[in-house]
Amino acid sequence: MSDIMRPIPFAQLMDWILTENAEKGSIFGIRKIVRHEGGAEPIFAEKIETPFGPAAGPNSQLAQNIVASYVAGARFFELKTVQVMDGEELSKCVAKPCIVAEDECYNCEWSTELEVPQAMSEYIKAWWACKLLARELGLGDPDGFVFNMSVGYDLEGIKSPKVDAYIEGMKDASGTAVWAECLEWANANLDRFQNVDADFVNSVSPHVSASVTESTLHGCPPDEIERIATYLITEKGLNTYIKCNPTLLGYDYARERLDGLGFDYIVFDDKHFREDLQWADAVPMFERLIKLTSERGLSFGVKLTNTFPVDVTRKELPSEEMYMSGRSLFPLTIHLARKISEEFDGKLRISYSGGADAQNIKGLYGAGIWPITMATTVLKPGGYERFSQIAHVLEGVERKSDVDVAAVAALDESVATDHKYAKPIKPAPAHKLDWPLPLTNCFTSPCRNGCPIEQDIPAYLAAVDEGRLADALAIIAERNALPFITGNLCPHPCGTKCMRAFYEPEGAAIRASKLKAARGGIDELLATIKAEGAQAVPGAEGKNVAVIGGGPAGLACAFFLTRAGAKVTIFERKESLGGVARHIIPAFRISDEDIDRDVELCRAFGAEVKLGVEVTDVAELKADGYTDVVVCTGAWAPGHVGLEYGDEIDVLDFLAAAKSGLDLSALGTDVVIVGAGNTAMDAARVAKRLPGVQNVRIVYRRTKRYMPADEEELAEALSEGVELCELLAPKGVADGVLTCDVMELGEPDESGRRSPVATGKTLEVPATAVICAVGEKIEDGIYEAAGVQTDRRGRPAGCETGVEGVWAAGDCRRGPARFVDAIADAQEVARKMCGVDFSKYAAANVRAGHESDCYERKGDLRLGCAGCQKSSGCLGCATVCEACCDVCPNRANVSITVPGLAQHQVVHVDGMCNECGNCAVFCPWSGRPFKDKLTLFWSAEDMGNSTNQGFLAQPDGSFLVRLASGTGAYDVDDASCGLPEEVRLTIKAVRDSYAYLLAK
Repeated sequence: MSDIMRPIPFAQLMDWILTENAEKGSIFGIRKIVRHEGGAEPIFAEKIETPFGPAAGPNSQLAQNIVASYVAGARFFELKTVQVMDGEELSKCVAKPCIVAEDECYNCEWSTELEVPQAMSEYIKAWWACKLLARELGLGDPDGFVFNMSVGYDLEGIKSPKVDAYIEGMKDASGTAVWAECLEWANANLDRFQNVDADFVNSVSPHVSASVTESTLHGCPPDEIERIATYLITEKGLNTYIKCNPTLLGYDYARERLDGLGFDYIVFDDKHFREDLQWADAVPMFERLIKLTSERGLSFGVKLTNTFPVDVTRKELPSEEMYMSGRSLFPLTIHLARKISEEFDGKLRISYSGGADAQNIKGLYGAGIWPITMATTVLKPGGYERFSQIAHVLEGVERKSDVDVAAVAALDESVATDHKYAKPIKPAPAHKLDWPLPLTNCFTSPCRNGCPIEQDIPAYLAAVDEGRLADALAIIAERNALPFITGNLCPHPCGTKCMRAFYEPEGAAIRASKLKAARGGIDELLATIKAEGAQAVPGAEGKNVAVIGGGPAGLACAFFLTRAGAKVTIFERKESLGGVARHIIPAFRISDEDIDRDVELCRAFGAEVKLGVEVTDVAELKADGYTDVVVCTGAWAPGHVGLEYGDEIDVLDFLAAAKSGLDLSALGTDVVIVGAGNTAMDAARVAKRLPGVQNVRIVYRRTKRYMPADEEELAEALSEGVELCELLAPKGVADGVLTCDVMELGEPDESGRRSPVATGKTLEVPATAVICAVGEKIEDGIYEAAGVQTDRRGRPAGCETGVEGVWAAGDCRRGPARFVDAIADAQEVARKMCGVDFSKYAAANVRAGHESDCYERKGDLRLGCAGCQKSSGCLGCATVCEACCDVCPNRANVSITVPGLAQHQVVHVDGMCNECGNCAVFCPWSGRPFKDKLTLFWSAEDMGNSTNQGFLAQPDGSFLVRLASGTGAYDVDDASCGLPEEVRLTIKAVRDSYAYLLAK
């Protein structure tokens, strides 16, 4: 199987660590190495410098995982659970991929996939590596960290010779073969150290662990839980935690709390709540165990909490049940912490793991809850280096011996108002690009590639962050003719692709930075345009273009074409330019002053304007000498609800009337908006502001999760008091009442969208006026007169309409769409009509020489500090991506520098991968790095068991290389060997500069 992990011998492990640190300044990719200088605090009979680390899970399974956590600042390690079922037997039970941590985390694995003796070896190797690194690199007290065992799941299995040998070997490893291996290597390699000597090596304690967390599967009877704990305390002499399940809270509480936070789509029944440990049994058990450990001079505590079992309903993982963790688990875990701390007056030790991260750990620790272990946060981009930030967050926080009951209660109560724990109203759009993952050279700008105009986002964000606003605006304006309109109103589809959105939901400040650049740089840019003039393009010579419509599409066409040297005249039937942005969008969303600046920019290269002129016949313009005509008339024809009776008001007529200040008192007290797009949200918010209007309701036949409106637009409307009436389909309005069919959602289609189905019931909604906002239509007069063929929705074939010299852009080409789509159409017109190239700043997205800046940002959440908010938050993915490297618990994806290639390359190390799938979740491409990246194999057997394209070192110095084209042996020093150059150079770099990656 290609998912088998091959533990690294201690010699190779240490060679990797020491060589990488000496040559690259990193350890297993961790550059933010944390050094503790403040001393260590007692825990059990040991001590820890910081009270946090990885939870028992994917981040504490292999030696390199633990080392990565240690150098990033962690000092409490809850080792992955061992049980009597292990190795191949267990692996067959774990469906792969087994982790998806895109938002809240789900997994379907529960204990180490290694054999139990292998697991012990990994932990002992990690113990030695951390001791040596502590002394050699001055990372802190070599005795300032703790390894906490985790065992499960029944007493018979824990008493088995295999698990018993593990427990005894961890208590005293001196008699184990792996201890001898580590000790021998350390003494034989003292010359590789500056600060480690023989005395230190021989003083390393073999007592690897003196504590244990009892892990109980759901359904474990309370008497079995107590028997296990009693055995671990009395027979094994271990400080003991019992891992509690969130099911202790009861089904009703869990369902109500998750529903209230927007996690109503998470499916579970009351099975585990009935079968798991009950509160009435837990409290007296804990009291007995507290007494038992006290009598033996040991410590007892509870671990909060286990993951939460839920059903697989959306093909999240290839199993029927999965385990939930992360931010959706925090509201349950913190409430259970409150309940337990109140019951025991803060005297029962609480070890915490349930959605902890940099944003809440200070509050948890300050409340006396520690140690704190984490998995979900370090499974996200930034990975283990999120621990580095957490180490600094906790600096100076006073450690408490008891739990502060009031502080825990406050944390619990804060959940209801903290947006961090609330699921967005609507599901997040897909973040992946719809392109296959390249074998090499994969660093890209997902935000740029997710933008309809491929705005050079990393380039302009860097300029804004450096205060170069005019430079930033020049970059923006190369592709975007409307920086003010888009800076205010763009729904920023780029943001759904932004890697920063995996740190904080809002992602990088892309739109806000654009507006900042526009307002700060417009005067200088206009002066530059005036001084330098058009950027003449040969294809524009002799072009005399008529643009029909002075809205966003028409303005953008005029800007791009006149900049290229074409002559352009805009014909606008109204008395001012700006289209929907000017005449429809409410002033509280964009000011006339901002629209004026975009108009000024679009006319800066000399576009002429004729206002108050309506064009109905393209032939007349051609007869007047225009070589090309671009139709940019928008979509102004009204849509219709289709009421069976009663009148409806067109939303554009309503918004135009409201913006022009007309008297709308005839609307009455109760206004109903039918529709669920952004225009409907605008109408609702405008209506809410009108004198005399008391209630504004949006009627929608589906639920809010399926609304086309942007999340922020819906949220604004709801925050202003607009009422959302879901699952209602309007029938007719009469006598101040809108009668609606009551709907329900049917079964999901292949896309997951559930169509509404009538229930046969009706509901009456007060309605003195009904405004229709269900999609405007395209006026077809100009197309018909020009002989342009259109589809059933009135749309031409594309920007090239099929009629020579007649073009289309904007809503009259697509139907109602976003402003950025209108600009994309204008780009296409300019590209195809005149050969305009918009790639002037494309290379500036990659900031060669600024890699260190990108690495510095990795792992750091924006915690609200003033300094954090001054920057855009851009991670610089085009310069350094490495998301797949960040999120790999096992460090199986490695970024290397390849001489001769501009980008770093990602190499996948097969022997370190168990195909958990986490890297596939976060890769911006539609690919799976653990399958699709160039793979380094350690053996012919593993290469034969895999289908990956990759390479294997041969005894004669050549490499066996498998690519899509076939398999062969190659001399990578021979430039003419036949390998693609990127592949050849990458393999050569591994051999020459990263030999520690190769099997010894």
